[in-house]
Amino acid sequence: MLRLVFGAFIISLSPVFVKLAHVPADVSAFYRMFFGGLGLWLGLRLRGVPLRPSGRALPLALACALLFGLDLMCWHRSVLYIGPGLATVLGNFQAFLLAAHGVLVLRERPGPRFLVSLPLALAGLLLMVGPQWSQAPGDYRLGVLFGLLTAVWYAAFLLLLKRAAVRSGSPDPMSVMCVVSLGAALFLGLEVGVTGQSFAIPDAQSWAALLAYGLLGQVLGWVLITTAMKTARAALVGLLLLAQPALACVWDVLFFHKPFTGPELTGVAVALAAIFLGATASAGKNRVHKN
Repeated sequence: MLRLVFGAFIISLSPVFVKLAHVPADVSAFYRMFFGGLGLWLGLRLRGVPLRPSGRALPLALACALLFGLDLMCWHRSVLYIGPGLATVLGNFQAFLLAAHGVLVLRERPGPRFLVSLPLALAGLLLMVGPQWSQAPGDYRLGVLFGLLTAVWYAAFLLLLKRAAVRSGSPDPMSVMCVVSLGAALFLGLEVGVTGQSFAIPDAQSWAALLAYGLLGQVLGWVLITTAMKTARAALVGLLLLAQPALACVWDVLFFHKPFTGPELTGVAVALAAIFLGATASAGKNRVHKN
């Protein structure tokens, strides 16, 4: 349980690192995957585990890399436009998409938690962004849309990642995630180059933020959570992982002095309750932290 708590705490700092790095959204996404992939590769070498997952899982792992890259491109823009707190809460709406996939595609019977979570999520979203939507600047609206797109890409990533795990039998999760990380770094690096952005890291603060983002968020936090989830009860996992978006809101206030309004705070609380219900409605089959 301590590993799960510590892992949730570490990944809650991920959007803070994005905000602190003085680089564009796609560049910070590239360095997260690049530094994180190198860290995972080093861990595999120290354990004597081969990098490449089984041949059947490799194409799916590379497809996962593309989806994860798209997820980060949207999430980082959302973080920069509306702040770490709201962007992370919106990204965690992937829980409803995973639960809906179970109901609509896998023909699972919708339970009461799933049915209650949907109107709660809508109410939370309206409270968070509705009151200021008409007067909000264009960047704010884009940030909300990118946050919701984050949930879409991340849900697709998790579903495909599960297929990769099933197809390859029992892959080493660090090996699969290393391939995903380095593949996403390649995709993001190409996107940065094609769009004419600079890979330059301008100052010491940006170096520190990006290294911490890749090595703590992509490696240590992910390893702690995935290993702890193997033995923890599904409801406990869902509850503790809510600490990540909740803490992201706290960091948004403490570090960036975001002035949350009463309706926004109420909306965040309602959305977190809905995310917990939606996540546990899927019985823990696909649930993974964001981000």
